[in-house]
Amino acid sequence: MVMTVASPKNSINTVFQRVGVYGFGGSGHKRRKYDTRDEEEEEGEGTMEMMQIGAERTKNVLILMSDTGGGHRASAEAIRDAFRSEFGDEYQVFVKDVWKEYAGWPLNDMENSYKFMIKHVQLWKVAFHSTSPRWIHSFYLAAMAAFYAKEVEAGLMEYKPDIIISVHPLMQHIPLWVLKWQGLQKKVIFVTVITDLNTCHPTWFHPGVNRCYCASEEVAKRALLDGLEESQIQVFGLPIRPSFCRAVLSKDDLRLELEMDPVLPTVLLMGGGEGMGPVKKTAKALGESLFDEEIGKPIGQLIVICGRNKDLVSTLEALQWKIPVKIRGFETQMEKWMGACDCIITKAGPGTIAEALIRGLPIILNDYIPGQEKGNVPYVVDNGAGVFTRSPKETARLVAEWFSTKTDELKRMSDNALKLAQPNAVFDIVKDIHELACQRGPLVNIPYSLTSSFSSLI
Repeated sequence: MVMTVASPKNSINTVFQRVGVYGFGGSGHKRRKYDTRDEEEEEGEGTMEMMQIGAERTKNVLILMSDTGGGHRASAEAIRDAFRSEFGDEYQVFVKDVWKEYAGWPLNDMENSYKFMIKHVQLWKVAFHSTSPRWIHSFYLAAMAAFYAKEVEAGLMEYKPDIIISVHPLMQHIPLWVLKWQGLQKKVIFVTVITDLNTCHPTWFHPGVNRCYCASEEVAKRALLDGLEESQIQVFGLPIRPSFCRAVLSKDDLRLELEMDPVLPTVLLMGGGEGMGPVKKTAKALGESLFDEEIGKPIGQLIVICGRNKDLVSTLEALQWKIPVKIRGFETQMEKWMGACDCIITKAGPGTIAEALIRGLPIILNDYIPGQEKGNVPYVVDNGAGVFTRSPKETARLVAEWFSTKTDELKRMSDNALKLAQPNAVFDIVKDIHELACQRGPLVNIPYSLTSSFSSLI
């Protein structure tokens, strides 16, 4: 079937003029590098052809993320891999930081700004809580849109998404405004996947989304309080990459593969992707507590993941150890190291917590980032899956007890961790998004170059 329709050029111009009313630019705006208008549209005679509107085709999924912490990219890539695993070529998935690629300062520098504030953590605490009131962050986001809405629009339209997935709290409002102005709200499915386990910044929640996927019931309650309907909310858990969730692992085989002691219980000490936190002091304390002076033998072994902190690797490797120790840098196969261990020490990052729960590892939380990570502590402790202490000596004492006189406590926490785990979360999320896509009518297959002309219909 071939049909001829009027060029959308005038409609797009109308949209731009409408946007200009709100201070986002209007007539006379220069065409930019990524202008949303197609070349054929300008060269054509005012008409365009569209083949088989209702035909099936590969759908484009655009995942919006930012490298402000490792969790957003990890969740985005987990969702991408789950789409490939479950649906093959039915979806083409793009993981993009639209702010970095298309917007200007400060949006294109969020990664460096976040790292700076995390190093000066009180700055981050102030930023998190001072922007929580709706009137403040709404004003801030509107100001950002005033400068960069067209650039964000061009970035979104370059990928012509059928589905947009936000895995970052600052990637709801402006993209949804763009979809509204373009008349694309009924063509494009927009969902939010919240990557926090408990405490969330209010910018995560926008009533205009088709679905909001929450990692826990606590997050779902916050979504309801911030104006979302129950029909918009699903509680599936935090998305973890399929290779981790579906790995079938034997602890004995892993210890053989990783050249570990096959018998000694093992503690995994995590320094995060950047190797931050009290890793050195904790490792040294464990080296002392896991060696029984009376029998002259170790009662446990230690694995230290230093991330990208090469200085930390060198420092720890230079120490003399009385127990078996393995010092590692940045690891991409954490499912193996976690699968070979009996407990874990880490800061309260949601991704590491979710992975540890899937592996049934009791967790010692030794730090958290104020704001989004603070609520992860009671999430673990109150559910009996771990404890919290900032003291390296106390941490070492707890592990030594778990490996000697309190093995029953270690086993109980391991069972609680497995009960709290949600290994199928990422698959449940992509399957639900697929169902949303299947519920859309044939007009979703209209080419993007025609959508403005159809905005009154869709």
